[in-house]
Amino acid sequence: MNLNEKTVSQDIRFHGHIINLRVDDALLPNGNHATREVVEHPGGVCVAALTDQNELLFVRQFRYPYGEVLLELPAGKLDHGGENPLEAGKRELREETGATAAEYHSLGTLYPSPGYCDEIIHLYLAKGLTFGDSEPDEDEFLECERIPLDRALDMVLKNEITDAKTQVAILKVDHLCRKI
Repeated sequence: MNLNEKTVSQDIRFHGHIINLRVDDALLPNGNHATREVVEHPGGVCVAALTDQNELLFVRQFRYPYGEVLLELPAGKLDHGGENPLEAGKRELREETGATAAEYHSLGTLYPSPGYCDEIIHLYLAKGLTFGDSEPDEDEFLECERIPLDRALDMVLKNEITDAKTQVAILKVDHLCRKI
C-alpha cells in the first residue's frame, strides 16, 4: 500500500525568528485532500558529554513553553542556512558548559514531534573533555552540573528528566557503555 502524501500547495502563515508555520494542502493516497499544519524548524543538536569519571554534563534552564526549569543535556538549534550539526554541537557544548571534547561520536537523529514539526535533532556523544569558561548567549541563563551516568539513567526511568532529546541520548549512551 502506498502511504505517501503529496504536497499540492503551501501557504506560509507565520515567519518567525526560530520557526515558521505553514499550512499545506496534501493529496492523500486515496485521492482525497487534507490540510497539514507544519512547524518549520532549522533543526538542533544535543551533546551527551561524558567525563572520565562517567558523569554527564547537564544544564538547568527555564523553558518558557512549560513554565518550568528543565534538566537537559547541552543542546541548541542549528543556525538557519544549514549549519553543520557537529560544529553546532561543539559550539553549544562550549557555550553552555565551557567544555570541549577530543572525540565526538554520532548517536543518530531524533524526530521530536513528527506529527506537526519538521525538526530533526542530531545527537552526539562527546568524550575526552577539557574545561574552560562557558559563554552562554545573552538571553540564556543556565546552571551546569555533573550527574553520574547510572544516576541519569535512573532519573530517566523515574521521569525526573522529561526532555525527550536528553532521555534518548542518555539511553543510547548507557547502552553503548554497557557494550564496551
